[in-house]
Amino acid sequence: MSDAAPETLEYAPPEKIEARQLEKLRALLHFLQADSKNEYYQEKLQNISPDEIQSFAELTKLPFTLKSELVAEQNNFPPYGRNLSYPPNHFVKLHQTSGTTGRPLKVWDTDESWDWWARCWTQVYGGAGVTRDDRIFIAFSFGPFIGFWAAYEGARKLGALAIPGGGMDTEQRLAAILEHEATVICCTPSYALHLAEVAGQKGLDLAKSSIRVTIHAGEPGASIPAVRRRIEEAWGAKCYDHAGASEVGAWGFACAQQNGLHVIKDEFIVEVLDQDSGKQVEPGQIGELVITNLGRWGYPVIRYRTGDVVKLAGQGCACGRSYQLLEGGVIGRVDNMIIVRGINIYPSSVEAVVREVVESNEFRLIFYREQGLDELEVQVELAPNETEKLEELKSLFRQRLALRIPVTAVEVGSLPRFQLKARRIVDKRPPLS
Repeated sequence: MSDAAPETLEYAPPEKIEARQLEKLRALLHFLQADSKNEYYQEKLQNISPDEIQSFAELTKLPFTLKSELVAEQNNFPPYGRNLSYPPNHFVKLHQTSGTTGRPLKVWDTDESWDWWARCWTQVYGGAGVTRDDRIFIAFSFGPFIGFWAAYEGARKLGALAIPGGGMDTEQRLAAILEHEATVICCTPSYALHLAEVAGQKGLDLAKSSIRVTIHAGEPGASIPAVRRRIEEAWGAKCYDHAGASEVGAWGFACAQQNGLHVIKDEFIVEVLDQDSGKQVEPGQIGELVITNLGRWGYPVIRYRTGDVVKLAGQGCACGRSYQLLEGGVIGRVDNMIIVRGINIYPSSVEAVVREVVESNEFRLIFYREQGLDELEVQVELAPNETEKLEELKSLFRQRLALRIPVTAVEVGSLPRFQLKARRIVDKRPPLS
């Protein structure tokens, strides 16, 4: 028998949830300052009195945590940095980010923290109406990136059958879904569409399969109505969004209303801040998502600036949950990062690859949207006798970014030159409706 999922506060009065959040936060701050081995947060919190944090208005007394700081920690104190609250032998899981901005960020979890991940995922499943009677197929490669590892663990805690799809190609995954009569699939939105495309080529009608729920992360597609509609039509199932990150945890899920992401407020404090003033936005306004995780004491993040742009819903959800709702899910980035087929891509990481092959000629990035999903093409100036560099670039992109990126050659001298900061990005994406 699997562990029973603990009772949550998702339908509790907001004031009860907020009191619990602040209680957990103060306990975490006391632990980090007095009882942990976490030198990183001991330095950041050295002038903080935890007992003074009696309301959300006082969160501003706490410093932000930045992704660049966590990466710098591991560069300066290799290989894992100092944001570890216990000795190494207390940790049981290691994951890492995709490293598209440089060195991948390595993240450790204790057994308690890993159980926390699973608890969060039981709420993701609950929002989608998944129960212990379901069979969950997880179409993921199961590498060091966190991906759907936690979905697998959450299925165990829920008591549902988990079917791992690692080590399979697309056709093998389709066969496994049908053979095992899976009722739920977890994957990126673009891969759900790719599975459907291959199924169509093989004469398989996924809409007649046993799949009734699809759960997606890694890209914003499942909260985009046009993409969600395509997935639901292809699979004959209801499509749900989910959000999380290696350094933060599984923080958000969609409910049956499909109008955005609920924040798992049992386990996270979320702020939506104006990018200019740094103040909390009003309901109905857009701002940057800032997250504090409350149950991951082994590798905590306090006031972590995610860089995600979200819209704070102006009213409650018809599902009845008290959890904060972010309308439309994650709707953009504060920087120029884009997500292509589940991989975070920064222009600087593309340039780093290009410059290994093409030292001085110009290049540019074309951002566009195809069938509701963000895509990227790279154009590079190459002489007629340099066309072999195209395949070299494509190969490097696959190696470094884990992504197949179209690369096309253009005439040398045809792209713009710049005297000041280069503008190599051409964004052809229409605004999301």
